Amino acid sequence: MIIPVRCFTCGKLVGDKWEKFSRQIKTGENASDVLDSLGLKKYCCRRMLLSNVEIIDEVLRFNIETEKRKEAHNFY
Repeated sequence: MIIPVRCFTCGKLVGDKWEKFSRQIKTGENASDVLDSLGLKKYCCRRMLLSNVEIIDEVLRFNIETEKRKEAHNFY
């Protein structure tokens, strides 16, 4: 899922905070502290980042497999 630009509930901008949030979480920082430092105090905004799943790589992998199958079947 691509991170939404705004919170679905209150409309606050959250999309611009994803990169920094993701980077800091990967370094092992506490998610609660990272969200506080980004200024996300409301739980509706916090859930937008916490519940996001990066599936774009998985989707692209299936697209690549589909293209390979098409090429294999259209081989003349």
